[in-house]
Amino acid sequence: MNFKLVVSALLMLLVSACSSLGTVSSKPHTPDNLCGIFAQFKDWQTSAIASEQQWKIDQSISMAFINHESDFNAKARPPRKRTFGIIPGKHLSSAYGYPQAINGTWLMYKKLTGYTNAQRTDFNDAIDFVGWYNARSVRLNNIQPNDTYNLYLAYHEGHGGFANKSYLAKPWLLNVAQDVAHQAERYRRQLDFCSPI
Repeated sequence: MNFKLVVSALLMLLVSACSSLGTVSSKPHTPDNLCGIFAQFKDWQTSAIASEQQWKIDQSISMAFINHESDFNAKARPPRKRTFGIIPGKHLSSAYGYPQAINGTWLMYKKLTGYTNAQRTDFNDAIDFVGWYNARSVRLNNIQPNDTYNLYLAYHEGHGGFANKSYLAKPWLLNVAQDVAHQAERYRRQLDFCSPI
């Protein structure tokens, strides 16, 4: 067999594999338009509905959390610490993926749900995690399931931090929680106009 032909075939396979991987983690073209997101990613709509049915947390809230946390970037990470302001070191936390879940909380999710193969870079797993975590906030912190503002504070600070009102020392976080609540409300209004599955 011709050597050049073999190399050419291998290169085509590599390019094809890379392009298909890129589509897995591609981001929505219209991140502020829920109907546009669901039109682009039909399987996301299916996953959002399944999470809502399982955990009784409105899909518009879960989608707003993921929008804010990762900007729908499957491989999002926090910034790195920098030595002397230039040398990149470790990431500021272990938060990762669509939900920006930290390692310990993700491991707890997998253990308590039995979803041992769940990945933070998989949208289906990520939105299920957000619903699961918020359902725990409803139960553990006595937050109403439609109270996006307080659900987000508990998501960011953890259930213990929320109970201790650690967010009160972070005025910037209160503003972020308000922004997430507004995004969830916009998504909720848009849902009425989205095409059914």
